[in-house]
Amino acid sequence: MILSAVAALLLQTATPAAAPPDLSWMSGYWLDCSNGREAAEAWSDERAGLRVGWNLTVSRSGRPGFEVSHIAALPQGFAYVAQPSGAPPTVFVMSDSGSNHVVFSNAENDFPNHIRYERDGDALKARIDGTIDGQARSVSWSFTSRPLNTRCPTSAGG
Repeated sequence: MILSAVAALLLQTATPAAAPPDLSWMSGYWLDCSNGREAAEAWSDERAGLRVGWNLTVSRSGRPGFEVSHIAALPQGFAYVAQPSGAPPTVFVMSDSGSNHVVFSNAENDFPNHIRYERDGDALKARIDGTIDGQARSVSWSFTSRPLNTRCPTSAGG
């Protein structure tokens, strides 16, 4: 009986898990044609707690790269799961969020340690950062919304 009362009290005082942030501002097809590269990224709307994304980048030299990712609630917390170039999944747990931005972090990953998305007017800005050989490094993108599969006017790698 006492055990039941203690359990009921704990249930009443337990902090409920925070609701995941509204990331609907990420949904869509996004294109960045800066710095001689073509970077296309798309994010689905959220369905049953899951948001799926992909990125396809063609570098200035014409080298392609890709990443498949998803955002969902996991046992570690609300997280971004990245799989660049088909690598095993790497989990980045949400460390900050607001009405127009979200940051996911993983201090144990080699690079990056942080992934940030921010909606700035009609642009979706993305940034990864961390350290490589003890030096702070970052890569940024400034995407604009485009119709699905739009290409850059003078596509890297055509």
